[in-house]
Amino acid sequence: MINNEEKNYISAIVYVHNHEKIIKEFLKKIDEGLQSFSYYEIIIVNDVSCDKSIDIIHDIVPSLRTTAITIINMGFFHGLESSMRAGVDLSIGDFVYEFDDLTLSYDKNLIFKLYEKSLQGYDIVSASNKNSHKGSKLFYKIFNRFSNYTYKLKSEAFRIISRRGINRVKSMNISIPYRKAVYANCGLKSETIYYEANVKRINDHNQLKMRKSLAVDSLLLFTNFGYKISVFLTMIMMLVTILVTLYTVYIFVVREPVQGWVSTMLFLSFSFFSVFLIFTILIKYATLITDLLFKKEEYVIKSIEKITNSHD
Repeated sequence: MINNEEKNYISAIVYVHNHEKIIKEFLKKIDEGLQSFSYYEIIIVNDVSCDKSIDIIHDIVPSLRTTAITIINMGFFHGLESSMRAGVDLSIGDFVYEFDDLTLSYDKNLIFKLYEKSLQGYDIVSASNKNSHKGSKLFYKIFNRFSNYTYKLKSEAFRIISRRGINRVKSMNISIPYRKAVYANCGLKSETIYYEANVKRINDHNQLKMRKSLAVDSLLLFTNFGYKISVFLTMIMMLVTILVTLYTVYIFVVREPVQGWVSTMLFLSFSFFSVFLIFTILIKYATLITDLLFKKEEYVIKSIEKITNSHD
């Protein structure tokens, strides 16, 4: 049986934040999905869970096939991106799975299918639900419209990245605020496998808030969306300024103007135009400054727990 298993070492990174209701079933299914590999590790990133998630993980570990289990306890709440980066940095696998979402909306066999696709020359292979949420579709439509990436982003359940892909991304940025955007722009071949979801994604209030915040940050950091909006508003205000100026001249020449009205209108029009112009310049500079600020420590780890799972 061992001879039929893949020999590449696999790392599976799992993000956990108050997932006590689904973490047990998720780990069981993921462990089953990875049994086509001779050697694999599961790295669980605990982003300061306040429920019983970690206790449940300790209880289920003896029933898992893998003997290599690591729990990374973050120093404080970091959110998905920084926490997953900590897990990836600790991984040693030839291929690394990233499980951002613990909702099992796919068959466990899809895990190995992504690996098979990656062996065909793709450094990054993602699993995407054919019928993603409307909010997600809108976000990715805007993101792809205002970015110049070769590979278009879409909603993903999980992905596999080769070690070469991870090394390439690390060489590009010390800090990675949004992994999917960096993966899409790293220059390596990517592919997506689509599937029909059998259950809906489970999101609590904190997760939705985190995703919305990440969406806004990503649009500002990786697209020219903010700059385009500011330019558009500047052009609108410039047009309004011209129209108000013409109207002011018309009132001054044709009709009897109210005392001080002409100068007030001209001042207000020019002021609004100047404000939006300044905003445009500031947003552009803020984008450049933010790029420089990427070069800093991204996460703080409180502790790392290695669990030995013996099957003697």
